[in-house]
This record gives sequence, C-alpha cells and structure tokens, in this order.
Amino acid sequence: MGLFGTDGVRGRANEGKMTAEMALKLGAAVGRYFRRDGSNAVHRVVIGKDTRLSGYMLENALTAGLTSTGMNVLLLSPVPTPAVGMLTPSMRADLGIMISASHNPAEDNGIKLFGPDGFKLSDAVEAEIEAMMETEIPLAPAAGIGRAKHVYDGRFRYNERVKSTFPHGMRLDGLKVVVDCANGAAYRTAPEVLWELGATVIPIGTAPDGNNINRNCGSTHTDTAAQAVVAHGADLGISLDGDADRVMILDADGRVADGDQLMALFAARWADEGRLRGNTLVATVMSNLGLERFLLGRGLHLHRTSVGDRYVVEAMRKGGYNLGGEQSGHIVMTDYATTGDGLIAGLQFAAEMVRTGRPAADLMSSFDPVPQRLENVRYGAGATPLIAPEVIAAIAEGEAALAGKGRLLIRASGTEPLIRVMAECEDDALLQQVVDDVAAAVRAST
Repeated sequence: MGLFGTDGVRGRANEGKMTAEMALKLGAAVGRYFRRDGSNAVHRVVIGKDTRLSGYMLENALTAGLTSTGMNVLLLSPVPTPAVGMLTPSMRADLGIMISASHNPAEDNGIKLFGPDGFKLSDAVEAEIEAMMETEIPLAPAAGIGRAKHVYDGRFRYNERVKSTFPHGMRLDGLKVVVDCANGAAYRTAPEVLWELGATVIPIGTAPDGNNINRNCGSTHTDTAAQAVVAHGADLGISLDGDADRVMILDADGRVADGDQLMALFAARWADEGRLRGNTLVATVMSNLGLERFLLGRGLHLHRTSVGDRYVVEAMRKGGYNLGGEQSGHIVMTDYATTGDGLIAGLQFAAEMVRTGRPAADLMSSFDPVPQRLENVRYGAGATPLIAPEVIAAIAEGEAALAGKGRLLIRASGTEPLIRVMAECEDDALLQQVVDDVAAAVRAST
C-alpha cells in the first residue's frame, strides 16, 4: 500500500491516499492496534491539528474510525506538533495524532502518530498498522463505541510546559522579537509565550484562513520575517513552520541561521556545562561538513542518521543522547520535548542572548559552512529515477569528481515526488557542475 513515509502519512488533500476514507480506515486500524488486549479499560487518543482547511475533514474521519473501535477521542484543536507529543503521556493517552503537513503548502496534509510515551511510532509499528488496514477490522459493540470531546485548555497546558524550559528567573525584558507563525498551529501559542516571558512581540503570520499556511511566510520563506525584523528594528526573528516543530533564527539585519548553526551553538554551550550526554550531537546526512569540523575541533562527536527527525530521535534514544536535529530547523532536546520544537529552540537561543548580552548575529555563526548546494528535481507518477542507468552513471561520475574534496548525497524525498541532489565542496565551480550534471540526468530519466 505504501501509506507511510518518513514522517507519517502525507499527500495532497482529498486526492490519492490523503482522503477521508483513508483516515477513517487508519483511525479504525490504529484504534484496534492500541486495544489489542481486549480489556474494558478506558483507552483514549489525543488529536491535534494545524490550520489547514482539510484538517476538519481528516479530524472527523479519524474520530469516526477511532470511536468505532472503542477509543475515546480528545480533540485539541490547533496546537503545535510538539504539543501532541507532550500531551499524549500527560493525559495518559494510548496514542497521539497530529494532522499536519508541516512546511508543505495548504493543499497538502498529513497524519503523524505518537505512542503513549509521546514519541513518534517506529517504522515497524506503522507497518503493522498499515497491514491491519488491509484486513477486516473488528468493531466495538454498540455499547462500547468511544466518545469524543473537545479539550479547550490544551494550548495553555503546552504554553506552560514551554515556559518551564526557559531558565528560571530569566526574563526577555527589553528584547524586541519578530515571531513568524506561518499562519499555522502556533499562531496563538508563540506570541503568548514570548509576551508572557517579557519580550516586546511583533507577531506575523497569525491570520490563518485555512488556505494560507506557509504561504510566503514561515521557516521556508524567511524573507517575510527578515523584512519585519528590519522594519521594526527588532533584535531577533523567530520563524516557525506550519506545525511549529522547526525554526529558523534571524538577526537584527534579517540574516538567517539554519538548524546546523543552532545545533552548533547549543552543543558547545551544553558541553561547557557538562550537559551534552555522550559529548555527542545527532544530526542527519544533510548537515554541513562545517558543523562536523566544528564539533571535532571541540572534542565532540557528530552521529549522522537518515533524513527525518524521527530517525534523529530514534538514534538519540538508542544512544542516550539529548541533543539533535536537522539542518532544516528541527531541533530536538529530549530534556524538554519528545520531538522537534521550534518555539523551545527559539527560546533557548533568546536565553543565550540574555545570558551573554551578545546580539543574535554573534551567536548564529559558530562555524563557516562548507559551500553546499541542494537542488530538488520533481518527477512524475510511476517514475523511478534512481535506478535509471544514466542517473547511476552521473552519480558515479560526481562522486569520483568530489573524492577527497567534498561529498555528494542523492536521496528521494519521503514526503514528495522529489529527488534531492545535494553536494558540498570548497570549489564552487566543481560544486555547481556536479549538481547540475546529476540533476540533468534525473530530469532526462523521467
């Protein structure tokens, strides 16, 4: 069936696999999976969503499927993805569900699943659930159908948890902050938390209409936040994505720091304080070579994983590490949260500004990145570019050209029909040539 990708189920809403029918079946399968003991104990699931119009459709379908197998459903309404990870164990739920396509456009949507411990489900568990969807799922008897109700204080519970991660006794008084909420799940949460901690807040991207999430705003469109930072004379910009699990940081001139720079800052600081477990940072194969060199220079280690914050978290849990993330802005601090949390990461950066008295510009350039180029090549349905002979040959030639000078990484996106061609090299001309050649071969094969 191929339902699950690198971060749950994702696709164009009301098309293909991302339909109400699929959500109904998924809800029933998940409900049955978490009620396999056959007991009469109370079983519950919390459901959050971002601000996409299709979220209402999927929420209702999931609720129908879940209650049909006896699960009680607690509806959180719009909350960030990390809020679901936090509230699932807090509310003693068996399961957490987040309806969001993260940084994707409003036309897309997705479903992310969390276990009772607040961490995303493993590939193995998702495979079991997917297999159940192909079978006849036993339904609850009429008297055992689950109930559904709204939980109206979920956002405020999350707000308090986020504030508790900020250094005790520290305030953001005197700090002017632009926060871009991407017209997404944190459109209320992020401005509230920053204001309550004392910052002067300039909120943007806080007028969701169901169709404008991530549109020319948020962590994938930082120009909007950059313009606001400069126009308002702000000290700091915090740019979140649609479900607020990733962040980009901007200095007073609108320059952007990605996840690699944030991880470098936090890793160095935590190592100095003796807080970095195993003296190791966990990041993906996409993270810049400059980050790796920075860590090695401080006697620290970089553990690389496949792309996807869930794989970062799995490696962190397996190795006992407490800091990891992605270049794209997922920053995972398991001391505070079970998944990437853009707002917590933004607050930790602001705390470092207050602690050191240094401007954002000084803190967001821990290392000089090795020149990196990424090109996304879209392909049509049914195409398999990475097994085409001309693509295999182009990749081999590129790797040979970069040998000893850099690296080449080719991968298929787990959420979109894209081949991501990424290379790093100090030689800009060689870098461009290798990426162009491989990208051209991918296009020619489709």
